[in-house]
Amino acid sequence: MTRNADILIVGGGLNGPAQALALAQAGFTVTVIDTLPEATRKDAGFDGRAYALALASVRLLKAIGIWERVADHAQPMLEIKVSDGRAGEGPAPFFLHFDHAEIEEGPMGHMVEDRYLRRAFLEAMAETPGITQVSKETVVGQSVDAGGVTLTLASGKVLAGGLLIGSDGRSSGTAQRAGIQRTGWDYGQTALVAAVAHDQPHHGIAHQFFMPPGPLAILPLPGNVSSIVWSETAETAAEFAALSDAEFMQVLRPRFGDFLGDIALKGKRFTYPLGLTIANSFVADRLALIGDAAHGMHPIAGQGLNAGLRDVAALTQVLSEARTRGEDFAAPDVLARYQQWRRFDTATLAMATDLTNKLFSNDNPLLRLGRDLGMGALGAMPGLRRAFIREAAGLTGELPALMR
Repeated sequence: MTRNADILIVGGGLNGPAQALALAQAGFTVTVIDTLPEATRKDAGFDGRAYALALASVRLLKAIGIWERVADHAQPMLEIKVSDGRAGEGPAPFFLHFDHAEIEEGPMGHMVEDRYLRRAFLEAMAETPGITQVSKETVVGQSVDAGGVTLTLASGKVLAGGLLIGSDGRSSGTAQRAGIQRTGWDYGQTALVAAVAHDQPHHGIAHQFFMPPGPLAILPLPGNVSSIVWSETAETAAEFAALSDAEFMQVLRPRFGDFLGDIALKGKRFTYPLGLTIANSFVADRLALIGDAAHGMHPIAGQGLNAGLRDVAALTQVLSEARTRGEDFAAPDVLARYQQWRRFDTATLAMATDLTNKLFSNDNPLLRLGRDLGMGALGAMPGLRRAFIREAAGLTGELPALMR
């Protein structure tokens, strides 16, 4: 069968388009398939959802021409403050404080709203030769042979390519059809996500406040607005999600505190069940998984999208180097290089977020004392503090070329 493109990507959220742009710049032809209509993805209004993009991820977005489209809507994260406590009691006396001035490269990262990123990706793909977008289509079948991979869409249309990339989320149909199993567990927690306006400026400071049921992240957006990611037990979160906006703010205020003055809800509220899920393999015959299709983790460190973008950069480098050497870019040994590069790093990050959540999401007095003393000690050690800042900025490990 004649190939429609070198590479077929299932999933048009954020990682899929980033992968398409990076591969197109490397000389591959790409087709991106998504279930939603393009107008729905492009015209999303303000809904409070935003991402903490590490410095390494910002570098990737610059390299593929996205950053220039969203930079005016980005908020630099200049400091991170991590504290422990209970709702209504304020933080414990020991806390962690990370300042971007302790590294030479600049801000540790930027906050960017989902609506701006999605629109930028759609516009960039439309303007990039070598990328074809197929919207409002669902993949119902996939098959692989020595010559390539074939996708069957719900409409009956058939697409053929040399390699299939699954970027279709934690319940990836691409992975399931390839027989890839997953390992993971549910945390019994749900994230309540929203945006709040506040009287006082946030000065680019991100806050992570650990409470027994789960952490509350307060992340700066442009203006006097912050995005919140508030993890609660699933039962309590369901109760809070069912509240009216006014009632919701009544339960949020004692947890949020008054350090930014009065707060008011801005935009919609969302809930996301939290769990850990990692694909047992990131690759199969002529197939590679990226982003949440490969790994889904707790949002405690805000590294979900950053991990996905690192997949994008690594896979692009592996595939382009293979083709330059004259190899079949979808050959098993080529895809094994991608898996070797990303699987250990991803598993380590997933376990770190898992252990951090378990350590902090409880009210055990001995654990509370230990973690508070630990944060105090770490805060007093500049070398370790700098290492944590570089980790948060995504500057550790073997960086792909697009992130250097």
